[in-house]
Amino acid sequence: MNWLLVACGGAMGASLRYAATLLLKPHSLFPWPTWWVNLLGCFAAGVFLALCVKYPSLQQETRLFLMVGILGGFTTFSSFGLETFQLLRQGQHGLALLYVGSTLMLGVLVLAIGFYLVQYGLGNKTV
Repeated sequence: MNWLLVACGGAMGASLRYAATLLLKPHSLFPWPTWWVNLLGCFAAGVFLALCVKYPSLQQETRLFLMVGILGGFTTFSSFGLETFQLLRQGQHGLALLYVGSTLMLGVLVLAIGFYLVQYGLGNKTV
């Protein structure tokens, strides 16, 4: 049942992201739709986290549907923000900095590697 809750929430979150992208079409080089979605997702993650802390009786199913499903489909950046915030709350400042830096730098690096492997390597060879 948990898988179904996450899947349904994920479909809703992905649909919301698509709608937000259509509404916030970029009018410049800056990727405004993604920027807004990421910030809104982080805000919602903070709200949901506070609700879970304030009301521990919230069912696990509700958390899975809202946090993993809807927010996960809307933006995984909200999970990144939430995990970083939790590390900071636990006093793990160095680990939080390592997580943020490595996620951003390595994420862009492996994206570029994947792109160039297909663009100039694997994609140009016939099997």
